[in-house]
Amino acid sequence: MIREHVHGNGVAELVVDNPPVNAYNRADISMLVDHLRGYAGDEEVRAVVLRGEGRGFCGGGDVKEVQNLPGFEGILGQTRGSLELTLAIAECPVPVIGAIHGYCIGLGVLVAGVCDILLAAPATPFVLAEADNGATSGIVQAIGLMPEKRLRAAMFTCEPVDASELHAFGSVLRLVPADELPAAAHALASTIAAKRTNVIRGLKAAMAGSIGRDIRGAYRQELSYTFELNISGEAREARSDFVEGRRTGYRTGQVSS
Repeated sequence: MIREHVHGNGVAELVVDNPPVNAYNRADISMLVDHLRGYAGDEEVRAVVLRGEGRGFCGGGDVKEVQNLPGFEGILGQTRGSLELTLAIAECPVPVIGAIHGYCIGLGVLVAGVCDILLAAPATPFVLAEADNGATSGIVQAIGLMPEKRLRAAMFTCEPVDASELHAFGSVLRLVPADELPAAAHALASTIAAKRTNVIRGLKAAMAGSIGRDIRGAYRQELSYTFELNISGEAREARSDFVEGRRTGYRTGQVSS
């Protein structure tokens, strides 16, 4: 479930509430994309807060949904959705603030990597679990969080990167206790929303032109290897190992990625 609330001060809050772990299924992704794309024509929205309810920010893409759909329907839907969601955040005309708590895994890290600003609860693990799920994508988004060599280690090992390390890199603006995170994110968004709307929108567009990434082009290149692994059957086997617990990778309860 995705909840949207547009506050009177121009801050739109998008809350992912999909128990038990906030794994994003195709419907969740589509709804988030629709909201984010819709702000292009809504000048009342001047900043966005994206956060998760419950135990953590995001447990990744819904691996069980991918496995249960026939043929390649699941993996195609999940990868296309991941691309469109990260593009919707990067191309949203107003700043998007990610408020990260509990855990941030797989697709959650991709989402965090393209948010304009991040706040995170201390000790929150960021986990790129693609290797444990037979995937080769997410590099172009995650490079927004950490230097190249650190990203290589994170992706090859699937070991957590702590929020404090990302804070040291400057990728996380501030570490905020989990129970204070929604209010802190809203306060930061309110500061931005109080600025001149057209100036902030123009500034985000200018930044995209100067320091932006070719997310669509690079992600499509990355996906070519993911699709090869799916055609060969190896990716499905890796996901089955993960779902059935034969190769656990990183887990928080029933987290899938």
